[in-house]
Amino acid sequence: MNIYPAAIDHVTRYGEIYAAAFSGEPWNDPWRPEDAEIHVRELLETKTAYGLEYVENGKVVGFLVGTSMLFHYGRTFEINDLAVDPAYQGRGIARQLLEQCKKDMKERGIVGIHLITSGDGFLPEFYERHGFKRENEVILMGMEIE
Repeated sequence: MNIYPAAIDHVTRYGEIYAAAFSGEPWNDPWRPEDAEIHVRELLETKTAYGLEYVENGKVVGFLVGTSMLFHYGRTFEINDLAVDPAYQGRGIARQLLEQCKKDMKERGIVGIHLITSGDGFLPEFYERHGFKRENEVILMGMEIE
């Protein structure tokens, strides 16, 4: 088994992976590793945080992190980040992390898993292959603060 619980001690490595993965397609976001580290640390330090890491030959090469929230219909889990080092992509690491997460959430009595992803590129199809579907009842709304 190459999957372990996420460890706050590895947050610098998670930041490196995050910055590298999200700087490429389909996101092309200019993340700096030190900012990505803060982003992941803030998630992991949340009271309802859950995370996994994938280790290959003693090196963390991917991770998943998210938080849960209680609603009137039960507790749901939101995958905030799922990232694999670009040098290790295409090997099924994201799939394994996602499958372990789904198994763990079922054991914890979580009633649903949500995530936000790019509407372009390969990601929607990837998540659909793993049981996710596009929501018709809700929309993502946002605004910039000037």
